[in-house]
Amino acid sequence: MTELSDGTGDDVIRRQLNPERDDPASQLAEVVADLTDDEPLNLTPVYGCIDTLIADLFSSPPPDEADACIAFDYEGYRIRVQQDGTTTLRELSA
Repeated sequence: MTELSDGTGDDVIRRQLNPERDDPASQLAEVVADLTDDEPLNLTPVYGCIDTLIADLFSSPPPDEADACIAFDYEGYRIRVQQDGTTTLRELSA
């Protein structure tokens, strides 16, 4: 996973997931664990939030022109994942 920076200084965190890697939900848990300084296994399972949608986004992506994405809340973050693996995370207000 590569952290991407837009240089704006806002509170949006950008990471690149690997759509070719198995189990994208684990990749998301790793990202959030890194941000919260926790272990992925200590987090709520991602599948509890989005079931298999994230895996479906990568395993059966629609045509490129569809530019599909999913957005959901998980462990205090609003997460948006695009079919190319581009992921943005914004911490939710307390």
